[in-house]
Amino acid sequence: MKITIDESRCIAAGNCVLEAMDLFDQRDEDGIVVVLDDSPESAELQAAARKAAAVCPANVIVISE
Repeated sequence: MKITIDESRCIAAGNCVLEAMDLFDQRDEDGIVVVLDDSPESAELQAAARKAAAVCPANVIVISE
């Protein structure tokens, strides 16, 4: 799994952080998402990444298998 984001479309809602705080954070200055682990290996973290992508209101999280 590889996680990428489109920072230019991020609206800083923070849903991804709420779903997967081990994988995502937000920049202090503008709230834009930051990927902490772009290649999670555990099934639990991969499931959390998929859920975070699903709840992102701007659809900026891309999961590649």
